[in-house]
Amino acid sequence: MAKNRKVILFTDGDIYAAKTIAYVAEKTGGRCISCSQGNPSVLSGPELVRKILQAPYDPVFVMFDDCGMTGAGSGEAAMVYVAGHPQIQVIGAVAVASKTKQSEWTKVDFCIDRYGEITEYGVDKSGIKEYDIGRINGDTVYSLDSLNIPIVIGIGDIGKMARKDHIQKGAPITMKAVQIILERSGLLEAGKAAADFREADFE
Repeated sequence: MAKNRKVILFTDGDIYAAKTIAYVAEKTGGRCISCSQGNPSVLSGPELVRKILQAPYDPVFVMFDDCGMTGAGSGEAAMVYVAGHPQIQVIGAVAVASKTKQSEWTKVDFCIDRYGEITEYGVDKSGIKEYDIGRINGDTVYSLDSLNIPIVIGIGDIGKMARKDHIQKGAPITMKAVQIILERSGLLEAGKAAADFREADFE
């Protein structure tokens, strides 16, 4: 039987997120399933599992996107299937804020704002702190609370946040979220993570 694959879930799949997540995967030694890109997601849960199991190494980064659909849309349906598969070990999730018109939210362990600061408060699409503690609003986060995920980190719109998460700056917000997940899962040594993280630019 094939070994379990270690996976990080991202609740965003537009072109900016795809480029940023692929960049962060390369820098941290992960593998991005580029075909999971989509706004909304186009691949089903079983299709994504097949792609994940074919990945040459861990951790595997996978994107899910509902494109504003109310409740559990196509992206979340795929995410629930992937997270519940017996050969998939989800080591963390990056919950992405959005300006959804629906009151869809999830609990998070903490957030990282647009300045790279860890906060107990939620953040909005631009990475600005909000007033609620331990929760974030988004359009592909409805099902996260029902999944057994060791750590869920909230951030603003991946690759954006007034260019503060741009690849040219090292995508510091997404990078920090991923490195924290990898450190806590034991896949990345803290010293190496700190050294790599200094390359990112929060200015």
